[in-house]
Amino acid sequence: MIETEHLTKKFGDVTAVKDLSLSIGEGEVFGFLGPNGAGKTTTVRMLCCLISKTEGDARIGDYRIGKQADRLKIQRMVGILPENVGLYEELTAYRNLDFYGRLYECPESTRRERIEQLLRLLDIWDKKDRPVGTFSKGMKQKIAVARALVHDPQVLFLDEPTANLDPESAKTTRDFVLELKKEKRTIFLNTHNLDEAQRICDRIGILKTSLVAVDTPANLRASLWGRKTVVYLSRLDERLVAVVRGLGFTQLERVENKLIVDVPNPEESNPSIVEAIVKAGGQVQFVTELRPSLEDIYLKLVGRGSA
Repeated sequence: MIETEHLTKKFGDVTAVKDLSLSIGEGEVFGFLGPNGAGKTTTVRMLCCLISKTEGDARIGDYRIGKQADRLKIQRMVGILPENVGLYEELTAYRNLDFYGRLYECPESTRRERIEQLLRLLDIWDKKDRPVGTFSKGMKQKIAVARALVHDPQVLFLDEPTANLDPESAKTTRDFVLELKKEKRTIFLNTHNLDEAQRICDRIGILKTSLVAVDTPANLRASLWGRKTVVYLSRLDERLVAVVRGLGFTQLERVENKLIVDVPNPEESNPSIVEAIVKAGGQVQFVTELRPSLEDIYLKLVGRGSA
């Protein structure tokens, strides 16, 4: 659904996005992570035909970015939630959405139905006749999400959708994105919220002007750390460490009463590790897998990208 090949954007002598090649499938939720100034918003603006590209190529569906004849077609099939919501504050919530629905030439009956559906899903239908200027940040963000969807786009770009929201509003917005995911829309999510990305994204890309890495969180975790089993024991001594080494697991670490073992295939190997420890007189409290967080992955990759 979204394809980029060596996509580059320069502002004078400054390269904001360099040589970006991505392939995002229909119905995929793709998370774009990176520090401030990494080029995330610039990428979205290029893909939505809001700014021109400098080099490379990109497509949304069958349409090409930078081709004048395709520009309006792309803008009709995408919805965008910008970092700054930019609503008409003197207009009511309903009239804001109706205005943008008219811009997209949605038929009146479809427009009315769509606006009501979105406002009810976001739990603000009862406030439809209030001026947006009287709304809280969280409510304005909800209206901006609805605006991005009023014309029923195939592709949705969300730029920091929960930034500066209180926990309740952030949860409502995140749950709404999860509902959209069930509809098999293609969603491109810019976020600094690593927990949010891990919850809802099928794959993540880490950008620092250039693309540092792209994969599922699980695959990135495995490629950076491998897989590690953690065995918690009531007491751990060198004799038990030697027993595990004797099974061929030489990459291990002792931390207090925990034994951390590099295990390529825990599903197959964990039973033999536990059995050997128990036979040697060890008392196993429980066994788990060490799973570095997405934050650990992000910090390690961003650090690598700056090397």
